[in-house]
Amino acid sequence: MAGIRLPPEDTDVTPPTRQPLTADLISDDDRSIAADSWSIKSDYGSTLDDDQRHADASEALAARQVAASDYSSDKEEPDAEAIPSMLGFQSYWDTAYADELTNFREHGHAGEVWFGADVMEMVASWTKGLCVDIAQKQEQNHHDNESSETGSEGDRDLAAWTVLDVGTGNGLLLQELAKQGFSDLTGTDYSEGAIDLARSLADRDGFASIKFLVDDILETKLDKQFHLVTDKGTLDAIGLHPDGPVKRQAIISIFDFVFQWIMYWESISKLVAPGGLVVITSCNNTKDELVQEVENFNQSKAMISQETDTPGESDAYANPTIFSYLDHIRTYPTFMFGGSVGSRVTTVAFVRS
Repeated sequence: MAGIRLPPEDTDVTPPTRQPLTADLISDDDRSIAADSWSIKSDYGSTLDDDQRHADASEALAARQVAASDYSSDKEEPDAEAIPSMLGFQSYWDTAYADELTNFREHGHAGEVWFGADVMEMVASWTKGLCVDIAQKQEQNHHDNESSETGSEGDRDLAAWTVLDVGTGNGLLLQELAKQGFSDLTGTDYSEGAIDLARSLADRDGFASIKFLVDDILETKLDKQFHLVTDKGTLDAIGLHPDGPVKRQAIISIFDFVFQWIMYWESISKLVAPGGLVVITSCNNTKDELVQEVENFNQSKAMISQETDTPGESDAYANPTIFSYLDHIRTYPTFMFGGSVGSRVTTVAFVRS
């Protein structure tokens, strides 16, 4: 997974009256969140120097020095939810994957599996089931008579699915998808170290056919569409960057905040082929929150289309639903807190119209 790049400093911004200290930006709660995220270990092994990684990210946070004007004007201190996390910075992931690549070369370890190997395997097998169901329904639309060999035909159809994993990290999710029968697989990450590690692991494990590219989902250079796009933690990391979750007071700033999230879904919408799937796995959002976020994107696209009224956009406005909720994994372990039932991870699938 990966976060987003730091934007260039705006020289026209009025200097803040009070510069936040490093301690202001990096709270004990923030460190705890990061530590908890990285504590989701796997059997692949890791000897990463988390203390050094935290120090590097702390330095990046201090250098950012979020301006006081970024927050509500009636507060000197930022809201707790606006405090950025080190996991939202590219410098953090560059350091992390440099460590993991060294660890792989010296010890053969694959490193961290974000959310754990059991979640990764469950996502791969569950996604396969969705794709097989879709392939079979499409086949039935062309043939009135159902084949008695639907299972084998479904598996064979998976070979025709083009798959993109955004923020692929070490690329192990793509290896799991390959085991499920997918063969046209591509992984992207904006961290060059992640791509180097993913290629090394794929070559070692016998998956040399998987393609890996350095690419930022928010500024993607890809010019093709895929039948299946997966995201395991990348949307989470985007939300942990200072420009992700900070709520602005001014109208233009509020638009900037919304735009950060729309930018993600705008890129995803261009990468998913019509009728294709996007499967999002998150530890920072519930199923209902992800569904609402997609609905917000659909509504935003409809509003933009209505305001601009550009040629060719009228049809999109007439049918503003770009993504529709399809299903979510219901078998993750759950817990009860405050009378509500939830789980540490959620995986939701949406269909591109």
